Amino acid sequence: MKYSKSQLWQRFQKYCTEYPELGLAVDLSRMNFPEGYFASMQPRMREAFAAMARLERGAIANPAEKRRVGHYWLRQPALAPSGEIRQEIEETLAAVKSFAAQVHCGAVRGAKGPFKNLLHIGIGGSALGPQFVASALGQPGRDKMAPFFFDNTDPDGMNRVLAQIGSDLGQTLTLVVSKAGATPETRNGMLVAEAAYSRAGLAFPAHAVAVTMRASLLDKRALERQWLSRFPIWDWVGGRTSELSPVGLLPAALQGLDIDSLLAGARACDAITRVRNVRANPSAQLAVMWFYSGNGKGGKNMIVLPYKDRLELFSRYLQQLIMESLGKGLDLKGKVVHQGITVLGNKGSTDQHSYIQQLRDGLNDFFVTFMEVLGDGNGPEVMVEEKVTCGDYLNGLLLGTREALYENGRESVTLTIRDISPFSVGVLIALFERAVGLYASLVNVNAYDQPGVQAGKKAASVIIGLQTKVLDYLEKNQTGGTAAEIASAIGLKEEAETVFKVCEHLAANPERGIRKSPGPSRFRAKYQSSRLQ
Repeated sequence: MKYSKSQLWQRFQKYCTEYPELGLAVDLSRMNFPEGYFASMQPRMREAFAAMARLERGAIANPAEKRRVGHYWLRQPALAPSGEIRQEIEETLAAVKSFAAQVHCGAVRGAKGPFKNLLHIGIGGSALGPQFVASALGQPGRDKMAPFFFDNTDPDGMNRVLAQIGSDLGQTLTLVVSKAGATPETRNGMLVAEAAYSRAGLAFPAHAVAVTMRASLLDKRALERQWLSRFPIWDWVGGRTSELSPVGLLPAALQGLDIDSLLAGARACDAITRVRNVRANPSAQLAVMWFYSGNGKGGKNMIVLPYKDRLELFSRYLQQLIMESLGKGLDLKGKVVHQGITVLGNKGSTDQHSYIQQLRDGLNDFFVTFMEVLGDGNGPEVMVEEKVTCGDYLNGLLLGTREALYENGRESVTLTIRDISPFSVGVLIALFERAVGLYASLVNVNAYDQPGVQAGKKAASVIIGLQTKVLDYLEKNQTGGTAAEIASAIGLKEEAETVFKVCEHLAANPERGIRKSPGPSRFRAKYQSSRLQ
């Protein structure tokens, strides 16, 4: 159903809810749910609210791992189910602040002087959250430390970051962040950084801090090699909900951001999103709209369009939070459901010149989440036309796009915040964390496990093992062979395609010592080692 302008105005007044304590407004008026929809969802939402309350009280969220989920305790330790956990949270927050203060005053420094750069090494949740917050709240040139990130195992990417740091490695503090302490991508980044410090004649441990679980491989390494410091991650904090743990608070504090306000925003949002009334709960409103849009089966994609450069990385952050949490093959009863919501997005008005065309005129397989920021920022106001600023144009493009999409039957939610501040960023983090938890209850999946991620890691490990066998074979056999011949020789005849891909990669990197000789076809090329044993 498409509403007239006057009807939309009535719906806007009815379904746009302001939360002054949060500096947030949630507008659902351009989602075409029928009257009575909220009432029809009440039975489902009652159980979702109850499940969330049980979670916050310390219920087991992952039965197979006997693990609780307590990221809500991080911003309100008094809610923790034991005095011991509460004390750990409070003491760790104090330690984060103390360490950052020591770094900022120069009491803790690098081999070449006070630390001025921060190299954060992580993957997934241990990188996306810190990157988002650093980008949203940072002031380049004015931050107390400039943040850099290794967030992949791409050697070229890491070398580019090291080139940016240049000769300042002796004034660069490196954080290595891995919950279990054995994540391959993070380990690889640590080894690359360690080698870079060594080439520069610097002792890596004197510039390194670990953020990991106690007694993990990383924790033991940091302890044995006398790194500068170690901070904990607890088993009840998942990677994608770890931004308000030392994973995100430590780099934010070192950058000079106001982590107390970040926590305060999340805490304030938590308080409001515990309200067991959908119409008075912004996270619940999002959850029921997600359910409505995709008919409870994720039938439509979520396009996140933040009209603010500082929120450019928010869609990437939400991709992991939402897709890793909700993308599940089985529900809580073991039934095959293939649930999930696909999250896409970049930023406005960049998208005016890219995929907005398809959103308006192409497949209607999505709903949009517009992110509106009322404040333009604190810079000088420049009039680009009479009585018109760049910020006015940006606002006009948001409102115009929203209107143009609705005219063509495309639905949207609009979230409005006053400004980009540590408090508002904390609100957004908590808002979507709880929306994910509530929606997971609505569709009966576990939002806090990730079997697909683990499957991918196991598969990658198998490939690395296969590569080792290929290299061993080629180093012992002078004549080498085609991919099919090598696969057969190492007892993996059915893996000829994988052997081919591995050999192509090795041959494309001369330092690996594998030569490729053309054959009658690309699949009959021959691979040989220049490092024969």
